[in-house]
Formats: sequence, structure tokens, C-alpha cells
Amino acid sequence: MKRKRLFDLSDVRLYCLTTAPRPGMTYFDMVSKACAGGADAIQLRDKTLSARELLRVAKTLQSVCDQHGALFILNDRVDVALAADVDGIHIGQEDLPVRVVRQMVGHKKLIGCSTHSTAQALQAAGDGADYVSCGPLFPTPTKPDYVPVGLDLVKEYRALLRIPFVAIGGIDETNVAAVAAAGADRVAVVRAVCGSDRPEEAARRLKEKIIGQREGART
Repeated sequence: MKRKRLFDLSDVRLYCLTTAPRPGMTYFDMVSKACAGGADAIQLRDKTLSARELLRVAKTLQSVCDQHGALFILNDRVDVALAADVDGIHIGQEDLPVRVVRQMVGHKKLIGCSTHSTAQALQAAGDGADYVSCGPLFPTPTKPDYVPVGLDLVKEYRALLRIPFVAIGGIDETNVAAVAAAGADRVAVVRAVCGSDRPEEAARRLKEKIIGQREGART
């Protein structure tokens, strides 16, 4: 078992959100490969599973992430997150407010919040979020109703926020270097890793690009 990622996300670079597993692949397979390729955090997002099945999958994936030293975050379901004793919970703008979730889970679990503007990000930070997401940066089928916010928002988040943020939305190998160059230390992807037929290789290539760009920016 590897050392766990830090709960302040300071050593997180690649954050992977799940898709439905490809034919012939399970959640266990997909997440194991993503972590082997270097994913530092995994978020399980599946609106189709029953609470019972989500609990089973969450427990399994928490164990996988523990073995690889990655953080495991569950999307939306605070009740299941508590029952499965996962590392953290991620909520959106239409879910329970951050302040309420913090009261429910205390300070032993991470809370992330999806935000699409600096106003939302600052509100989430003030309400007790440990990190926020910034996006969607580019068009993405995951959030088809959201207008892409663009790379300038990454620069604003970096300048204004005192908590970590994760850039997200339509990011893949073709644009991840530009996202990191704009100031994102952490990048979240969905299809680029978990939608790939080779998640381990995809994760490794993406993480190398993120680290290379950010280290280059500091020299």
C-alpha cells in the first residue's frame, strides 16, 4: 500500500472522474488501471446505480485507491459517502449546500464543489469546501448545457483562491498542456482516461504533460 495523497490536494496533479466502464471492463479494472498510470484522485460519478450497488462499488474503489495511494471521492451522495467511509464527497451547484454537507460529514472528509465562476468558487471556499473545480473549460458532452468558461477563468482562480482548484471540462491530450500553462496545478479528466481503451497509458501520458508544463513554468 502506497502513502496516501495529502488531504490538502497539494500533491494531486491528475484527477480522474469515472465513466460507465467500457464493455468487458469493470469499475475495478478501470480505476485500477487509471491509478497504475498515475491518477492521484478518482471520483466515482454514476447516477444510474441504486444506493445499495453504489455503496458496494464505492467500498471497492476506496480499497483500490488505498492500495495505490490515491484519494477516492464520491459524487453527490453524502449518505453513501458516509456509509462507505470514503475519503471525500463532491457536490454540484444544485446539490446540498457546502455548509450543510460540512455539518453532516465533519472535518475528516474532503468536500469538493463544482463551480463555474469566481463568485461561486469564493462562496464555496467561504462555506468550507476543501477544493473547487473550475469549468467546463471546453465543450464537453458531460456538461452539454454549460457554456465553456475558457482558460482565462483558470488564471482568475489562481489569482483569487486560497484553496486548491481542479480544472475540468473537455480536457484531453490535445489541450492539457495549455490548461497547465494557464495556471492549473490540477487537471480533471473524464473520457480522456476512463473512456480510453487503455486507461493506464492515457493517465501516464496526461500526468507527464501536466507535470512537465508546471515544472517548466516554475523554472
